[in-house]
Amino acid sequence: MKIRSTVGTRITAVLAGLLFTGSLHEVIPLSSLHWHNALQHLFYLPIVLAALSFGWRGGLVAAVLAALADLPFNLRVWSQFPSFAFDQILEVPLFCAAGVFTGILAQRERKQRADLERTTGQLSKVYQELQDNFEQMKRAERLFALGQLAAGMAHEVRNPLASIAGAAGILQRNLRLESSQAECLTIIQRECQRLNGLVTHFLEFARPRPPEYQTVEIAGLFHSVLDLAGHAVAGKAIRFQTEVGPVESLECDPELLKQVLLNLVINSIQAMPEGGEVLLAANPKDNRVVIQVTDNGCGIEALDRDRIFDPFFTTKETGTGLGLSVAHKIVEQHGGFLTAANNPAGGMTFTVVLPLHPAGRHGA
Repeated sequence: MKIRSTVGTRITAVLAGLLFTGSLHEVIPLSSLHWHNALQHLFYLPIVLAALSFGWRGGLVAAVLAALADLPFNLRVWSQFPSFAFDQILEVPLFCAAGVFTGILAQRERKQRADLERTTGQLSKVYQELQDNFEQMKRAERLFALGQLAAGMAHEVRNPLASIAGAAGILQRNLRLESSQAECLTIIQRECQRLNGLVTHFLEFARPRPPEYQTVEIAGLFHSVLDLAGHAVAGKAIRFQTEVGPVESLECDPELLKQVLLNLVINSIQAMPEGGEVLLAANPKDNRVVIQVTDNGCGIEALDRDRIFDPFFTTKETGTGLGLSVAHKIVEQHGGFLTAANNPAGGMTFTVVLPLHPAGRHGA
């Protein structure tokens, strides 16, 4: 709308300039030839404005209109000052030349400006891609180093941990213990199980197995995830909903993808108060499937949102900080990506984008 208004204003200015100059020719007496000569040159102003605004075609049209606006004066002055009138008529080709030449220069300048803006946009895009790739490389280096450390620690910890748990079980079965002593052994076994789970997370993060692709029904996958997530509700009045768009199946490792979605759903459950709702939705987009886990919980701070997929980063008191990192790596193994964003109305949405037919598929 603004562009149309600007074009209309310029056309009005050109026409007004031509009519104003032509009208002055009619008002000023014929005897004042020097003033008429000056007015003749005023026609160049609206011609140049038209050429700058609309290119050489606009300049040529304005020049023709200037000649027509000047025609009544030239016919009137021809009877008294034919040589002056002839000079005025000879200037019409100069009007046309000025309009065409100025318009060509203006069009060339606009084209160069557009090329420059397009090149600048492309360079900005390439620079942003380089920045993103650089950040991914730095993150990959950190993940590799942490993965090696995690694998080494996990193997070193798992063997003595199993020995401690086994010894506690033997004592609990073979000794007559007081209740306080039995409770201590129970605590030892429970904490050994918890540490073993943590070690398992370390190993999954350090050396995730390659996906074994299968064709999976999305609705069935969602049902399995929500069945498992129901055990993590812990008495909260949480509602689960699913939405599956016009995409029935995709090729993935069902166990690994189930692990990803279950992790995201449990995160949503833990972030929500009573009466919350978790929506699990899938829709196709450009030969990909977009799976979203949406909640109406507390969301996450903007400063923390870029770090939630980093290993060992957590906002939970009892979290290991590996769940989302493992999920992120699994999605990358499938040739997709995992993102997180706060919802405008509150809560958070995790988005998993996966190819419907992954490249380099192997397995059953």
